[in-house]
Amino acid sequence: MLHKYGSPSFRLEAYLSEVAHHLGVHASFISTPTSLSIVLWSDRHEDEYNHAARIDPGELDMNSLSLTDELAFQLLSGEISLADADKRLDQIDAMQSPYNKTLTGVAFGTATSAFAMLMGAGWPEIFWSGVLGVIVYFWTLWSLRSKRVNLMLESVASFTVGFSACAINYYFDSGFNIWLIILSSLIILVPGLSLTIGLAELSSRNLVSGTARVMDATMQLFKLYFGAFIGITLGYQLFGHQELQVADTLPFWVNWLGVLMLSIGLVAIFRTRMKHVPWAIVSTFIAYGASTWSSAYLENGLGAFVGAFALGVYSNIFSRTMNAPSTIVAMHGLIVLVPGSKTYIGLNSFISGQDFIKADHIGQETFLILMSLVAGLIFANVVMPTKKAL
Repeated sequence: MLHKYGSPSFRLEAYLSEVAHHLGVHASFISTPTSLSIVLWSDRHEDEYNHAARIDPGELDMNSLSLTDELAFQLLSGEISLADADKRLDQIDAMQSPYNKTLTGVAFGTATSAFAMLMGAGWPEIFWSGVLGVIVYFWTLWSLRSKRVNLMLESVASFTVGFSACAINYYFDSGFNIWLIILSSLIILVPGLSLTIGLAELSSRNLVSGTARVMDATMQLFKLYFGAFIGITLGYQLFGHQELQVADTLPFWVNWLGVLMLSIGLVAIFRTRMKHVPWAIVSTFIAYGASTWSSAYLENGLGAFVGAFALGVYSNIFSRTMNAPSTIVAMHGLIVLVPGSKTYIGLNSFISGQDFIKADHIGQETFLILMSLVAGLIFANVVMPTKKAL
């Protein structure tokens, strides 16, 4: 269940070991994004039980993650029996999102518009990014019902967004930055978060899981770019080639509005429980504020280290205060910091030779941001360790 809800492998293994220790069971666990292996044995290895399961990569569901964590705590404290806990797990597994489809669709539009603000887009780009973000949500809903659509979600969603952006530019609002709108509309699917988690797993010596997650994120990125590239190419053929234009810079306060909108949108997308929502929203401001402030003194994206450190300390304080996994608020703040978008920009520059935002040394900065994020979270766990494995 914890694997299904997007727990990193090193935290999942530590959590399961903690539960096994409290139950007096000798156990060993190996977790990867696509499998879970469990070994149970007696004191002298007279009896040994092995179980290996093929599991689909997990998705972020903070509501179910929090409920599962609470259930484990109740089990370990003796408030509930193993049989009742097993039944409760089935109930959590069948539970729907606390936010209906309409709210989630609005959240997709809000989050994509907010990201366009953070990328320095103009008002037309911000509006159309939100509209296309809702279209991406429709594809996401379809992928839940169709296995074939789920396998090609990134490609078909990016193709639709790329082609639609060209059509909008031709019929409704010419002169905006098409590639910036495409990136903002697809930001929920851009695997910057998975890439960061994969590198964190590698740094914790979970080599198999970390390598698998990094390669999976890389393939998702390729599928996103390929779909967008095909959509743009077809759009240019039908509607004519549009010159790439850089958006006018908006006032700095728009960035803070974007952080607020992004944090609110992520609440429904991540299915965060209502009692954790204020903590989650504050985490995005702490991450963005710390990284922005420190960027004035540190160069080459190293401000992300300060942002990740502040976020890690804050999320561990949340874990101690609310007795809940620190992941619940850390994931919201990481979205503001992860360089998935800059990785996408670097891929575009490498293939097409075009830069659709003003950014120098994008590849070097992306690498440094990734390393800074991992280092910041590690240092935060040393300064303010959490009492929970998650």
